[in-house]
Amino acid sequence: MAGTDTNTTAIEWAMTELIRNKGAMNKLREELNAELSSPLERKLPLDECVVSRLPYLNAIVKETLRLHPPGPLMLPHRASETCKVMNFTVPKGAKILVNVWAIKRDPTVWEDDPTSFKPERFIGSKVDFRGHDFEFLPFGAGRRMCPGVPLATRQISLILAAIVRNFDWCLPDGKDPAELDMNEKFGFTLQKELPLLLVPNRCSL
Repeated sequence: MAGTDTNTTAIEWAMTELIRNKGAMNKLREELNAELSSPLERKLPLDECVVSRLPYLNAIVKETLRLHPPGPLMLPHRASETCKVMNFTVPKGAKILVNVWAIKRDPTVWEDDPTSFKPERFIGSKVDFRGHDFEFLPFGAGRRMCPGVPLATRQISLILAAIVRNFDWCLPDGKDPAELDMNEKFGFTLQKELPLLLVPNRCSL
């Protein structure tokens, strides 16, 4: 249940950002067109091998998870002993929640306009979600890191590529994407307050 909830939330946020950023949407389409160049490849369903060769798609997934982490707070840890962190005393036995949402928008870490959707920041970057880069922890870190990382990253990438590849999308009634509601609804997963509603126009490939 946790895996399906977080994955669908991530895909919804990714499509929201792509609708608002036509340049990124077009760039992803160009990458898909270039990779699936032959008529035979275009008829076949996408698979993991194809998705692994799409750096811009993977950058979009990372940027979505940076701006909109499905789990905004890491599972609580417990201090094994009293210690000091940045002049704060953390008593032994205290429960500790890590605000990954705030870390991923910290301007001292993400200097290039941290609140904007820019997949290009991950092109050529070694920052990954394996739990070693503490500025980017969509799946946590250490022994309590989410065990579903391989499934989630493949599933999100495959579904996102498939729906962008096969349809052109727009908001209903000709609404301006710039006016799309971006408010978040806090909970176990960080969902959109108003669910995204899109209209598929036509097959794009």
